[in-house]
Amino acid sequence: MRVIGLTGGIGMGKSTVATMFRCYGFAIFDADATVRALQAPHGAALPAIAAAFPGTVRHGVLDRAALRTRILTDPTAKRRLETLIHPLVRQAQRRFIAAAHRRRARGVILDIPLLFETGGDRLTDFAITVSAPPAIQRARVRARGLSEADIAAIIAKQMPDAEKIRRADAVIRTGLSRYATRRSIRRLLATPEFQHLPRLRRRAH
Repeated sequence: MRVIGLTGGIGMGKSTVATMFRCYGFAIFDADATVRALQAPHGAALPAIAAAFPGTVRHGVLDRAALRTRILTDPTAKRRLETLIHPLVRQAQRRFIAAAHRRRARGVILDIPLLFETGGDRLTDFAITVSAPPAIQRARVRARGLSEADIAAIIAKQMPDAEKIRRADAVIRTGLSRYATRRSIRRLLATPEFQHLPRLRRRAH
C-alpha cells in the first residue's frame, strides 16, 4: 500500500487536494486534526503539556492563551512542545496506516504541513507539494480574515515554497480551476513512476 506525503504552505490548497485524493480511494491522515484532538479536553497530550508547562492545563482543559504566552516569551518553548506532540502524532499516524491497510485502501495520504521540516517525508513512498502563485496564496489567506501583516509573518516562518518544490517527487499546482487541479491528480496517478512506486523516500535530499 502506497504511503504518500502531502504538504504545502498556508493558502496553497493542500486540504482541497487531499479531499480530491479521497475520491480516488485514498485514506487521508490529517496531521492538524490529530494535533487538535491530542490537545482537546482530556486529550492524550495534556498530561505531558501540563508537566512541561505548569499552569497551562486546568481541570483537563488546555489554556491555549497561557500556552501561547509561554511560547512567545520562552525561545525554547516551541521546540519543547513539538518534542512532546510529534511522537504522539507519529503514533496516531502508524495506527491510521495499519487500519487503512486492513481496509485495503488504495493508499494513504499523510496531510502534514511540516512534512519536510519534521523528516516525515523519509517515512513515505512519495512526497507531493501543493503550490499556487503568491498572489493567489495571499488572496486565499486574506479571505480567512487575516491581516496582511499576519499573512506575511506566517509565510515568513514557513519553509519557502521553492524549497518544498525542490524536495518533492511531484508538484500539484492549484492556481487555476478545481477541474485543472483534479486533472493534475489524475495525470499523476496514471504515471508509471506512481503506478510502480518503490520506497523512494529512502534516499537523502
